[in-house]
Amino acid sequence: MFKAGTASVRSLTYASMPGSRSMSFSSGTIIYAGSAKIFSLNEIEKATNNFNSSSILGEGGFGLVYKGDLNDGREVAVKILKRDDQHGDHDFFAESEMLSCLHHRNLVKLIGICTEKETRCLVYELVPNGSVESHLHGVDKETEPLDWNARMKIALGAARGLAYLHEDCNPCVIHRDFKSSNILLEHDFVPKVSDFGLARTTLNEGNKPISTHVIGTFGYVAPEYAMTGHLLVKSDVYSYGVVLLELLSGRKPVDLSQPPGQENLVAWARPLLKSKEGLQKIIDPFMKDSVSIDTIVKVAAIASMCVQSEVTQRPFMGEVVQALTLSATEPCFSLVINLVENQGSTTVIISNAHKGQEFESLGLLVYRGQKFQPNSH
Repeated sequence: MFKAGTASVRSLTYASMPGSRSMSFSSGTIIYAGSAKIFSLNEIEKATNNFNSSSILGEGGFGLVYKGDLNDGREVAVKILKRDDQHGDHDFFAESEMLSCLHHRNLVKLIGICTEKETRCLVYELVPNGSVESHLHGVDKETEPLDWNARMKIALGAARGLAYLHEDCNPCVIHRDFKSSNILLEHDFVPKVSDFGLARTTLNEGNKPISTHVIGTFGYVAPEYAMTGHLLVKSDVYSYGVVLLELLSGRKPVDLSQPPGQENLVAWARPLLKSKEGLQKIIDPFMKDSVSIDTIVKVAAIASMCVQSEVTQRPFMGEVVQALTLSATEPCFSLVINLVENQGSTTVIISNAHKGQEFESLGLLVYRGQKFQPNSH
């Protein structure tokens, strides 16, 4: 059970044999105390035309996702758990409980659940315009490519969604599988972060690592998590940085069709982010003539911080939101990165050379002349 922001506390209670922690289908009666609608299997079958193959929107590790039409006219996405997948059953309970407590315009909204018989499904609002992945690398790339303004709208909205999970939820939520295919888009390119099946909550505000089995998507997983299984909120920050590099370059995180040395996006791009000449090689050719290099430099600086190998050199998502907002709203904002070594530790400072503002990811934050300590987590 947990609380997110000012939202009311909701939980799923699993009634089973005393002392049992089983979350299998036979674990007992599910008592749902949340506000999301409880759908009958008949309603789900009617909405999806008996799970007609023509209604399939996609498939993931969790199972199939169908487009559905409710009796009240709403279009929904119905996510069906694979019935023979024990890990998926655990993911279902994790995601349904998580989503019933999370409310933010940049997170996908849970409308209801169905747990009749052996059925396990989640019913979401339908986010109709594909994903960031489909617009950058897939079916939507040719028909509706993303311009610079759309990409920055996505970057800021997704950052706000992650910042809400990390900094406004108690306990904080670590997504653990943040990637471009899990950022769904409205027709106006408002992003919605989705797929919380692998998410984890932590009672220590993300400061101390959670030891867990490494699960995620190759190319997005933070190095410390991949090597040790230690999960932090800044593991999500690294994944966000990879997505930001995707938005800047139009490249996939891992692409074996690229020339030798360019297959891994982070490894290839990281040294190029340090100069305007390097950025000219990174920037998506589709956008090259539509945005100034000075504007790209600001966003590239933020991406560079997020994908630092050292956890301590990455900012928190709230700081990323502040930096992106500032770079978007202040035309004369000049972004300068400095790494300050002090008694063995490194502080990343982003400065506004025009107004003397500065953003320190590890120390004092000086913003518009006001000094205050950033969130301790």
